[in-house]
Amino acid sequence: MMNDSEIVDAELSQPELVERAKAARRSTWASVTVNLLLTVFQIAAGVISKSQGLIADGIHSLSDLVADFVVLFANHYSQKDADEDHPYGHQRYENAASLVLGLLLLAVGVGMLISAVDKVQHADSVTQVHSLALYVAGSALVAKELLFRYMLSVAKKVKSSMLVANAWHARSDAASSLVVGVGIAGNLLGYTILDPVAALIVGLMVTKMGWQFGWDALHDLMDRAADQTEMAAIQETLLETPGVKNVHDLKSRKMGDMIVVDAHIEVDPKLTVEEGHDIAVAARQRVMQRHRVLNLMTHVDPWQKLDADHIA
Repeated sequence: MMNDSEIVDAELSQPELVERAKAARRSTWASVTVNLLLTVFQIAAGVISKSQGLIADGIHSLSDLVADFVVLFANHYSQKDADEDHPYGHQRYENAASLVLGLLLLAVGVGMLISAVDKVQHADSVTQVHSLALYVAGSALVAKELLFRYMLSVAKKVKSSMLVANAWHARSDAASSLVVGVGIAGNLLGYTILDPVAALIVGLMVTKMGWQFGWDALHDLMDRAADQTEMAAIQETLLETPGVKNVHDLKSRKMGDMIVVDAHIEVDPKLTVEEGHDIAVAARQRVMQRHRVLNLMTHVDPWQKLDADHIA
């Protein structure tokens, strides 16, 4: 039996849904503010100090700014109630937003790689940067790390995978600022090639993250199942329901941060249709109270103890 700390109530009350949306908006607007300031200061300082690495990091911050607006858009529309065209609700706006975010990062990363490779190939044209670039890179590193910690705490509180992804995106930005800072420091020490090399590394980081986000979101949009651990827990909850003898053909598909589940439950064949129906209703309620399940569709089968095809 699961204890209270393990239970996630999928059927959130309206006040809880409103608070979830508000918390998501607050964290995302905080990210918008930070990324807007960083974009302006990093690109301006990069141009003045002639640091390609700092300019690359500024472009990265600009992509984050666009990604933040994608998250705000998805958060708004994913909260809409189910309608005739979307009977399961609009949760997949979050999956679609994650796909857009991934493609955006992928495009930005490839562009950064092309620019950085060109600079590395023409190393003779790379000059020493101004010390201003190092101060700005250090400030950006601190700002992005603090933003990551704040966004991740909010994401865990509201249990949003999209916000978790956006938070770790901020952590990757902090890592990129660290790389840029090291490259600028090396450039100031006389190793001028390290600045475009830092820009190249940042481009690789952005490209990799874009691919991961996009690939995961694409699989979710193609009805990827929940992980085996979660499905095993759902099956256990079903089997613990009084009257359920066995469970088979348990399937799931992702819907934003939630999942939709189909299950065949087996009951005593001597029960009436009404009694079997009541067991199915009870099983559905238990699953939706204990797991992040948006909906559970049950099919009632007669229990056949000796039928190998119906042994879970």
